[in-house]
Amino acid sequence: MHYTMVHSLRAFVADYGYWAVALALLSESAGVPVPGEIALLLASFLAYHEHQLHLGWIIVVATCATTLGGDLGYAFGHYGGRPLLDRYQSFFRIPSTALQRGERMFARYGAAAIFFARFIFGVRVFAGPLAGVLRMRWRAFAIFNFLGAAVWVTCIASAGYLFGQHWRSLVRALQRFDLAVLIVAVSVALFLWWRNRRQSTPDND
Repeated sequence: MHYTMVHSLRAFVADYGYWAVALALLSESAGVPVPGEIALLLASFLAYHEHQLHLGWIIVVATCATTLGGDLGYAFGHYGGRPLLDRYQSFFRIPSTALQRGERMFARYGAAAIFFARFIFGVRVFAGPLAGVLRMRWRAFAIFNFLGAAVWVTCIASAGYLFGQHWRSLVRALQRFDLAVLIVAVSVALFLWWRNRRQSTPDND
């Protein structure tokens, strides 16, 4: 991310504190591609160095905002349907291949995919709206949305706090971590597909 953008975001978080964290994460989880992860890292960085914020409250506020954002994204997708998703894709220039992968993953593995999507850069932005469009069961979505938000926020905020003095290196490491989680998720998906296919294949013996 460009230095001036990071500097501006840091100033925004420093000036507005928990409200800035809540707004960034709520917007990102609702489907607006804003750097929520970076805002969370910067808030944790400030908690470590300048004691303007408290790590515990960052986690509480961020978890609530992330969960609410995911719920709002689900509602937008559920009531807006495919036409809204198409306009959303066009406006934010989201590749069709990304949405197609998400559709296949959600349709096949259900609400559990919401938990893993939280750790994948880019996918977490449209996970909520896409789940709504696909008419995923609300209760299942809400459970995995909250669990994913709580675990993701706790990991990112704690990492930002513990390694605050090296946060630029941490951002690069988190990008690799996102890729690693994606690889693990795909591997699990392939294994489940293979197992289901094997179970559904009649025994020829």
